[in-house]
Amino acid sequence: MRAVDSAIVALNNLVVRGRKKRAEPHELLLLLPSCLQSSRCNRNLSHDIYNCARCGNCSIAGLLELADRCGVKPFIASGGRLAAIEAKKREIKAIVAVACKKELREGILAVLPKAVTAVVNLRPNGPCKDCSVNISEVEEAMRAFLGVDSK
Repeated sequence: MRAVDSAIVALNNLVVRGRKKRAEPHELLLLLPSCLQSSRCNRNLSHDIYNCARCGNCSIAGLLELADRCGVKPFIASGGRLAAIEAKKREIKAIVAVACKKELREGILAVLPKAVTAVVNLRPNGPCKDCSVNISEVEEAMRAFLGVDSK
């Protein structure tokens, strides 16, 4: 199934890039999995991502900085159902989603026909624990939706 997940995510991203969908910052959702938060952190980010201390021990601080700079709404989801509810909101026109391939595949299908650019997280400690993400990939995806040239 992993090969299928990879293929669906890659094909989706190719189609989304080709469509050149644009969104205003307030219409773009930066959707993040809770596994990006350090397992050593005692802050509750699932209710409010801005509870982050921005200590730098995980990817959340850099993602919040990016979201703030671009004026985009960040949201951390503790599960796929919560992510889908947030992504399906009427005001959301496009989504940059970070997760593992399986969750991305499920999420892309759950919110069709909304445009989702999927960024696969990095899992150096295995699934669902202390994951990270290449923030420059997230920024590139956000800039494409916002119609902003790369740096």
